[in-house]
Amino acid sequence: MSGKILDKMAGLLGLEDDLEEDLEEVEEETVEEEVTPLISSNTKRNNKVVSIHTAVSAKVKIIKPCSYEEAVDICDELKNRKIIIVNTTDLETKIAQRLLDFMGGASYALGGSLEEVEKSVYILAPSTVEVTNELKSQLISSKGIFNWNK
Repeated sequence: MSGKILDKMAGLLGLEDDLEEDLEEVEEETVEEEVTPLISSNTKRNNKVVSIHTAVSAKVKIIKPCSYEEAVDICDELKNRKIIIVNTTDLETKIAQRLLDFMGGASYALGGSLEEVEKSVYILAPSTVEVTNELKSQLISSKGIFNWNK
C-alpha cells in the first residue's frame, strides 16, 4: 500500500520515469560472464620434491701449469664451481703474468675471486665461496707472526 502511494507521488513529481530508467540501466549492466579458472581441476599436478639440505661437497683442485695454454682448462674448472689453487713458480715471469691476467678476467666475469696465497701461488674461488685472508691482514698490522718488539 505504501508502495502505491510512493509511486503516485513519484508520478506527480515526474520521477517515475527516471526510476524505471535507472532500474533498466542496472539490469543491463549486470551481464553474466563465464569465468574460467586459472588452474583447472583436470590438469595433473606435478609435484617435484627437492631436498633442501643437499650437502654439496666443495672440491679443491691444485694445478701447477707448465704453459699458458692451460689457462683455459683452469678457467673451465672455475666455471664448474670448483676451487682452484694455481702454483706458477715454475713459469717464466711474463707467462705467469699473462696467465694471472687471464684467470683474473675469468674470475671477474664469473663473479668469483682471485687471491694471492703466497708468492706465485693463487686461489681462484667461484662466486659461491667466500675467501678471507685474515692472516695476511694480521701480518701487515703486526709486521710478523710473532711480535717480539713490544
